[in-house]
Amino acid sequence: MKNRFAALFMAVLLLLYIVVAGQRAVLLFEGGTALGIAGGCALIVFPLIAIWALGRELWFGFQTEKLVKVLAAEGALPVETAVTASGRAVREVADEEFPRYKAEVEAAPESWRAWFRLGLAYDASGDRRRARWALREAIKLSRSAVSDQQPKAASRSDRP
Repeated sequence: MKNRFAALFMAVLLLLYIVVAGQRAVLLFEGGTALGIAGGCALIVFPLIAIWALGRELWFGFQTEKLVKVLAAEGALPVETAVTASGRAVREVADEEFPRYKAEVEAAPESWRAWFRLGLAYDASGDRRRARWALREAIKLSRSAVSDQQPKAASRSDRP
């Protein structure tokens, strides 16, 4: 719930920024100078990039949350054996458990579940960049697994 609130708060701040930047861009365009027009263009382009980045991060969050729910329902989420008072995994313990999750991916590289657990293991070990990479791989594999399970449309030769 805390993460959702933070994401919503950031989206509201971004919206406020876009409104203010848009107003300033209009004022710069109305000035009619080359520098003002260039600044106005920048004030339009930067918010568009920010919207794209925020949308991508929100999509990533929704997709990972969906996969967490699936793994939780299956009882397949890794159990953190040692956590600090703040709720974070103890890094030394996480580092000891990491090889098990890496071996799971090596044994079944097409398994989104294995990739997801590897992403959680990377995160627990403090490697956020690789954690996000592994989670993105899990999302990609989960989407292909869902599309493989859906019935294929009949081709023209299959029709009577």
